[in-house]
Parts: sequence; C-alpha cells; structure tokens
Amino acid sequence: MGRFSKMHGLGNDFVVIDARDGALDITAARAQAIADRHAGIGCDQLILIGDSERADVSMRIFNSDGSEVEACGNATRCVPLFVGRDVLIETKGGLLDAKGVDGGASVDMGEPRLEWDAIPLAYAMDTLAMPVSWEDLPAPVAVNVGNPHVIFFCDDLDAVDVERLGPLIETDPLFPARVNVNFAQMVGENHIRLIVWERGAGLTRACGTGACATAVAAVRRRLVSGPTRVSLPGGDLVIDWAPGGHIVMTGPATHVFDGEADWARF
Repeated sequence: MGRFSKMHGLGNDFVVIDARDGALDITAARAQAIADRHAGIGCDQLILIGDSERADVSMRIFNSDGSEVEACGNATRCVPLFVGRDVLIETKGGLLDAKGVDGGASVDMGEPRLEWDAIPLAYAMDTLAMPVSWEDLPAPVAVNVGNPHVIFFCDDLDAVDVERLGPLIETDPLFPARVNVNFAQMVGENHIRLIVWERGAGLTRACGTGACATAVAAVRRRLVSGPTRVSLPGGDLVIDWAPGGHIVMTGPATHVFDGEADWARF
C-alpha cells in the first residue's frame, strides 16, 4: 500500500505521491489509470515528489492522458503545503522556489523563454505577433514558462469555441511538442480573464503556467503594467513580471484528503 494526498489549486486537482522513501515505477499507463475519475482515484495531474541532488525535492508531473510534462504552476503551489515547509523544487522545466503564504503559496517560476526555438515552434517567426492564426482568432503570442504556451487575446471570450479550437491548435504541426492553448480577454486595468485548453489534459478549472504565460504576453503587448490579476474558472491568481526578470505567481493551494492505494492494482 502507498499513501497519497488529494490536493488542488483553484480546482485544478492532483494526486500527490511521496516517492522519497523508495522508487515508484510510474508508467504512462499507470498514471492514466490513477487519474481516471471512474475507475481510479481521479485527477487532472499525478504529481510524484522525489529526492533531488540540486534542490530540496524533485517533482514529476503526469497529465491525465499519461504524458509527462515539464511544469505545472498550480501543482507547484501545492508542494510546500504537502512537504510542510518552503522548498526549492527541481522540475524538468527548471528549479522553482515555492514559499507558503496564507491560504496558498508564492512561486518564483523563473524567466520566460521567448525565442521561437525555445517554445518550441517548427520554424522561425516573431513570437510576439505570430504571423499565423486559426479561423477568426487574432494573431497569437508564444511564451515558454517551463512548458510551451500560445496566447490569443480575444475581444469576446464567450464567443470562442474553446473545446473545438483547443485540441486543433494543441496538435498543430507548428508545435512539435504540442502546446497549451490560452484564450484571454482584458476585462479591466491589469485584469485578465482566461480559459486554458491544457496540453494532455483538456479544459481544467485553472492552469498556473497558463496564467504566467498570459501575463507575460500581456506585458509584452503593453496591455498591462505591474502585478496582474488573472481570473480563471476556478478563481484568481496574481502574476508579477517585468521584462528581464523572474515571474512570481501567488495563489491558493488546498489539501483535500489523504488516502492509501495499492499501486500494483493500477
């Protein structure tokens, strides 16, 4: 039997497993089985906390489809709550510094990558006003915040068919590693409404890296200045970034319950 915690950040939910006491073999099929909401435990992402030679802990992230990804902002906020202290976290997207705050955590997400080959894109282009689009969507922005994002600033978010366009754009050959698709609308001064089609997970209540990428894109487009409130279906995050600096994300993290499971059954 192995112990796990069920946690969430703004409704983006996780099964978090502590693997520091020994190796736990997580395959794509096992991650998908655990994430299944009918036959498994159920989650958007499976989070594996392990040892690290470079940081306090390591974090591996598996989407509900079994794919392993580099970064997850909402899950990162849950790590200091899970571990019980402020932590430096090693991820495939880099080192992240997470500190507990009242009701959640503040995370230094590092510097965004803006070069076309760092997103990555299939060929060279301007990532601030990409000379491509899909149907009547406006020209997007591309940002990598440990994982790849494309951001569309829309006049009317409610008019966008996210469930149809999201998977179409996610799997477009322009994005060789697939992409997280962000649909944003400015709703006030330094205030963005955001819906994210998440790579490998689809629509979720919230996407922390999506909020970070969208705020970076808005600063680059000169749509915001200073700390920005990003409103997702699950709630709000505050993202602070200035060109040349690190992204700081602040928001809630919630521990729901602990449980035990026989991993060999998955």
